[in-house]
Amino acid sequence: MAYEKRFDGRGFEEIRPMSAKAGVIKRATGSGWFKIGNTEAYAAVYGPREMFPRFKQSAEAGVLRCHYTMMPFSSAGDRVRPGTSRRGKEISAVMERALRPAIDISDFNNSVVDVFVELPQTDAGTRCAAICAASIALADAGIPMKDLVCAISAGKVEDKLLLDLEYNEDSHENGVDIPMAMLHNSKELTLLQMDGEISSEELGKAMELIKGAMDQIYDVMKSALKAKFEVKQE
Repeated sequence: MAYEKRFDGRGFEEIRPMSAKAGVIKRATGSGWFKIGNTEAYAAVYGPREMFPRFKQSAEAGVLRCHYTMMPFSSAGDRVRPGTSRRGKEISAVMERALRPAIDISDFNNSVVDVFVELPQTDAGTRCAAICAASIALADAGIPMKDLVCAISAGKVEDKLLLDLEYNEDSHENGVDIPMAMLHNSKELTLLQMDGEISSEELGKAMELIKGAMDQIYDVMKSALKAKFEVKQE
């Protein structure tokens, strides 16, 4: 069966509209907001601060801890149950692994850097939006970073490879979703997951689609940080 036209009318290699801001949560050490299509994520960073309970402290380096939550009525699908969920824990762990290679908290021994991400509205691509928002927030907080982490998904619906799936594509019975994150400048992969079955050749093509989109995402994230820290001329 052929997939001739995307549900939202985009081209098969076209990203949904994106926007981002830094410093959106005043009481946080650093914060960021990232929106792609109808999926938006707010991230707040607190720390470095002393870690409790103390038995989890590391005398050798700081600890990065991520917390991912979707608000109850945020989803394009079923209502999300409030509170901690198995999926939220899984994505929190995924975020930690994706962001950790970008930051240097080796001097923050016995301390923790907490990243809290809330999604008030979702339409697929939530973990990728969360990673982008968190990366902006970490940079806004002044955490030492060697690069920004950019994230987006590709996938397949019926016979077509697609960039940046929306909800109807992500939930399609014959759909495949491939979220991916990388350090922009070095192109080092920090996340690669796959939900569904796809050939190795198609996976390679999907990864090339994602790599080609990273510059667009990076430019949006970098512009948000520049806008926050630019010196306004009188």
